[in-house]
Amino acid sequence: MRPQGDPPDGARGWREAAHQALYGPGGFYRRPEGPAGHFRTSVHASALFAAAVARLLCRVDEALGRPADLAFVDMAAGRGELVTGVRAALPSDVAARTRFCAVEVADRPAGLPEQVEWLGTPPCGVRGLLFANEWLDNVPVDVVEVDGSGVPRRVLVRPDGSELTGGPVDGEDAAWLERWWPLPAEEGLRAEIGLPRDRAWAETVGCLEQGLAVAVDYAHTVDARPPFGTLTGFREGREVPPVPDGTRDLTAHVALDSCLLPGGRLLPQREALRALGVTGARPPLTLASSDPAGYVRALAAASEASELTAPGGLGGFGWLLQPVGVPDPLAR
Repeated sequence: MRPQGDPPDGARGWREAAHQALYGPGGFYRRPEGPAGHFRTSVHASALFAAAVARLLCRVDEALGRPADLAFVDMAAGRGELVTGVRAALPSDVAARTRFCAVEVADRPAGLPEQVEWLGTPPCGVRGLLFANEWLDNVPVDVVEVDGSGVPRRVLVRPDGSELTGGPVDGEDAAWLERWWPLPAEEGLRAEIGLPRDRAWAETVGCLEQGLAVAVDYAHTVDARPPFGTLTGFREGREVPPVPDGTRDLTAHVALDSCLLPGGRLLPQREALRALGVTGARPPLTLASSDPAGYVRALAAASEASELTAPGGLGGFGWLLQPVGVPDPLAR
């Protein structure tokens, strides 16, 4: 990476560049195909995921005393896949009391049920479940790299993806690094400053009057930060170099432990989903003779559940559970 000399043409910090590339006019998340056209999340892998989230909403409903104004808020809703799946999986009496809100920067997709509200920001003062599946990894962050003198410096990026060093990290960003991602004085080590994500999560949780907020993402904790960061790109199902040109997703794993608010906790997706009935257990062979079609369906469901809970894959996602004025619905 070249050191900075005169102000470079078009170069800026990764946070600013990624925000424009993802959410600006013509940005990646405003493209008509939506995220599902480029990568596969737990929501797209199996309907079992939406069914598990629906069961979690039912637990929150019980903790709230079955209110008439229950809400389900789907943060970074894509094209509404999760919110529609949760709505379909809910018992009819719960669905009838639920306000369904999808929060997304893109325009409302065609064919979305009219019962689903399409919002640019999360509604405030609601009671229920706020679920942010793979949202925080797309809250843009600045990247820093240790120079030859052992000083962390901001990484600047041009529109073509080429990088160069900027000024040293200071202020609140330096304090965040020292607390959450301390960098040894070794040239080339990199980090992603998660402070914007901490603030975005705290602000979003603040919209809940009562209930549970959940963030689900590829994550790491302070005892095992990746030495060279995780910034990358995805396009049409393939990992590609991160270039802030609006043609690809730009994502970095989340320091979920820094996002935790008082009373919150972290656990792997495989544990969370198993607590919600997604186990991946194979059906008994006796079912193959007594109900062959049922056996095939159960076997397919077991395969999908195994994908959702696989430790090296989707099961490795981190879940941040943040109760607001209720007991933790998964702590039982």
